Amino acid sequence: MKKLVQIITVLFLVLLTGCVLGRRTVDLPIQSISHSPEGKGVVFIGSIVDNRIFQNKPSDPSIPSIDGDVHSLTPQQKGMMIGRQRGGFGNAAGDVALPANDSVISRTRQLLEEGFKKRGYLITSDSNALNSATAIINLFWGWFTPGFWTITFEAHVNCTITPTKPDGVSPIIIQGYGRVQGQIASDANWQLTYHRAFQDFLSKLDSQLAKAGY
Repeated sequence: MKKLVQIITVLFLVLLTGCVLGRRTVDLPIQSISHSPEGKGVVFIGSIVDNRIFQNKPSDPSIPSIDGDVHSLTPQQKGMMIGRQRGGFGNAAGDVALPANDSVISRTRQLLEEGFKKRGYLITSDSNALNSATAIINLFWGWFTPGFWTITFEAHVNCTITPTKPDGVSPIIIQGYGRVQGQIASDANWQLTYHRAFQDFLSKLDSQLAKAGY
C-alpha cells in the first residue's frame, strides 16, 4: 500500500510539473513597449545589484531557494535563478533558471531601459550623463501553488530604484506582480507569468518616474 501511494505521488508530481523534475531553463523576453517621442535627453543606467537572499528548504515558496545547498551557488549561478517548482504536497520538485549568459541583473537593466524610453529618454553609455539610475533587486522570483487540477503561477519583481537628475535624487520602490493559472508547469506558463509581472512593473515604473519629473 505504501509503495502504491509513492507511485501515485510521483505520477501526480510528473503530471503537474510537465515532466521536469530537475532544473528548467526558461527564457524571459521583455516585450518592447510604446515609447514617447525622444527629446527629454539621455539617461545612464548604472549599477544594478542582486540583493536577493536565498535559503535552504524554506517553507514559504516565495523565498528564493534551489534544489541543493544555496551556499554552493556562485554569484553567476545565483543571478540566473528565477523560481522553484513544487509538487502536489508542497515539496520542492526542481528549480527554474534563466539561460546561460543571462541574469536577473540583465533582465532588470532592460526593464529600466524600457521604462526610461517610454518617458522619452535615450539610453547612453556615458556615466557622466546628467540623468542616471541605479537599482537594487530585492526580489525577482517565481513559484507555483499546485491544486488538484490547476497550478497557480506567481512572480514578483521588486526593485529599489534610485534615479538621479540635476535637481535631485528620488529613490523609489517598484514591485511588479504576475499570476497565471495553468494545467502544467510549461515554459509558456512561466513566461506568461513573468510577462505579466514585467508589464505591471513597467506600468508602475512609468507612473513613479512621471511623479519624479521624468
